[in-house]
Amino acid sequence: MRLLRPIALSCLAAAAAVAQPPPVAVDTSGFRAENGAVIEPTASRLRLEWPVSANEQGEIVFNLDPAAGQPLIDRIAMRAGTAAASVPLIERVNPVTLLTIGERDLANPAGWVAFFDNPPQRPYRIVAAVLAKKSARVTSSGTRTTVRIEEVTAGSFRGALEFTVCRHSPLVLVETVVQTNENGRAILYDTGIVGAPPGWPALVWRDPSGKLQRTAVEPSRVVTTLKVGGRAVAAEAKAGAGSVAVVALPHQYFYPLDFADNLGFAWHGASGNALMRGYGFGVQQPPHGDRRFVPWFNAPPGTAQRLGVFWFVSREPPERALDAIAEFTRQDRYKKLPGYRTFTSHYHIEHTLEVMRKRTEQGTSGVPRGLEVPGFVQTFKARGVDIVHLAEFHVGGTPRLPTKERLAQLQTLHEECARVSDAELLVLPGEEPNVHLGGHWLSFFPKPVYWVLNRTANQPFAEDVPGYGTVYHVGSADDVLRLMEKEHGLMWTAHARIKGSRGFPDAYWDQPFFRSDRFLGAAWKAMPADLSLPRLGSRVLDLLDDMANAGLRKHVIAEADLFRMEPDYESYAPMNINYVQLDRLPRFGDGWQPVLDGLRAGKFFATTGEVLIPECALRGATLEAAVEWTFPLAFAEVISGDGRSVHRQRIDLTDTEPFGQRRLKIPIELAGRTWVRLEVWDMARNGAFTQPIFLP
Repeated sequence: MRLLRPIALSCLAAAAAVAQPPPVAVDTSGFRAENGAVIEPTASRLRLEWPVSANEQGEIVFNLDPAAGQPLIDRIAMRAGTAAASVPLIERVNPVTLLTIGERDLANPAGWVAFFDNPPQRPYRIVAAVLAKKSARVTSSGTRTTVRIEEVTAGSFRGALEFTVCRHSPLVLVETVVQTNENGRAILYDTGIVGAPPGWPALVWRDPSGKLQRTAVEPSRVVTTLKVGGRAVAAEAKAGAGSVAVVALPHQYFYPLDFADNLGFAWHGASGNALMRGYGFGVQQPPHGDRRFVPWFNAPPGTAQRLGVFWFVSREPPERALDAIAEFTRQDRYKKLPGYRTFTSHYHIEHTLEVMRKRTEQGTSGVPRGLEVPGFVQTFKARGVDIVHLAEFHVGGTPRLPTKERLAQLQTLHEECARVSDAELLVLPGEEPNVHLGGHWLSFFPKPVYWVLNRTANQPFAEDVPGYGTVYHVGSADDVLRLMEKEHGLMWTAHARIKGSRGFPDAYWDQPFFRSDRFLGAAWKAMPADLSLPRLGSRVLDLLDDMANAGLRKHVIAEADLFRMEPDYESYAPMNINYVQLDRLPRFGDGWQPVLDGLRAGKFFATTGEVLIPECALRGATLEAAVEWTFPLAFAEVISGDGRSVHRQRIDLTDTEPFGQRRLKIPIELAGRTWVRLEVWDMARNGAFTQPIFLP
């Protein structure tokens, strides 16, 4: 963790004051007791109690004494059933947040939509969020109760600290909500819990392989980085009373990178800096990432950046608490839905080239040692993926390869996809050719196809080559479209409007290949990252609306755009998935045309995994949808268009609890509208979206 370096550090506790500050006023005018929460404000304390489950109550007692040196949290406790007294889990602790403030390169034409940027290579500073206890306010919304305490300062950033609890949930969403007036800021944050002395005897976590790890607390231990599975670390309460865990938001906390290595996203220990006053544990973001392009988070001026983390309270020991936490992401596994198959796309694993290289090194023509069951196959099976669409040969020289070398690579690709596919996982060939059309794009065929990415003046478009059958040569956009039509393929814009596709598909909006039904649309990923937004990936969701309003019947699939996948990676956080309507998983040898047909017809929804929309249909002037979730929901949004404007209708879903299902019936105004679609987002900023329903 960055605490290992000699930096200015403070936990969220007030600095020493010259004079005794006035008592903190607590505004309870926005509180409603209907959700089961109880608040008890006194002169220097605020007690919040809420139902964690049907027979358990959680409790946080805030110390609002503004005098220096007073921890913000007197205790976190729980009681069961009708017990008169609660049992403390952790006492006299502070939340701690470190904000890393760097610079976005606004001279770059991409500006705030930059991925190819590296704030850690420019000067940056790490500051502590410091809380001066000036005011407190309690508000209610549906099942939620929020305690907001001001004022937080972190360098040029100002704001407040918010704690949100939800009825029948053991999660406490802790957010340092800050904004700056400075322009061009890119940020990271580390966060957790600190005690002086630590009131917990041990910490427990799962390593990336899933094995439980345990360490006794040593208050003098220097801060240590942890590679954890499930993005969580749990503290064991004294006398076996239970546990408190710190849990990263499963997707929003992880800004986009090319690789999904587990970089050590957790920490524990003491910094040795007196301002920290103790030993802590929590989650972190290593500033140098995968040491390629490391864009961090955007923090435009005037935007409320929500530096969030979950605390998880439990009367169970840490091991069971970690199991319960894992349920919120279904053990980092995509749930099986009847009538659907999970489909993930855009992986530059370069398995083909690795096989060919190792065959040469090992002097074999068979399966190279070490690649019998490739790591990516193990990973995708562990995630519950049914179908993987690769993006091989993402290397600079591929478009110029001569025919013989190109065909040998394609043959190996097809043979390896067939070899590693089975009744559980279908691995499909695909590429990101990035030639002839403009920008970056993905290709997808319903069977093995041999095509060369260049064509000389005297070469035919198609020819028969012994050992390969029909081989196509493409040297223009017209050739690409002709191939897609002949072989019933699909293509779409990769990472639209960012990276190598900045300005696309807009630049070829009117081209025949884009207008063709062989061009699916674009692909969605949470990129760039901005912690002020209530949803992920607005860049491509806005593009989906633009295409629909232009009368283009296009679709958007979720993409990962990752360069390697191994079992010990933090693969779930940067992933997403498409649920495609399919009765069964195709066999590689039979071809997979039904997969392309489902995509082309828009018979799928995309999701981060926690929110599912297995049904969505327009019945008259009512949009009906079946929704399922793990984290409590935040809102749904019906988006529609009339060919000129985009209309948004937000439905508040803060009345939800964890792990629920609901059938939404949303009346909408359809006069003049030409399309409509649905998004659903939860309190951790996980979400799902459907494809547009095009109206007659």
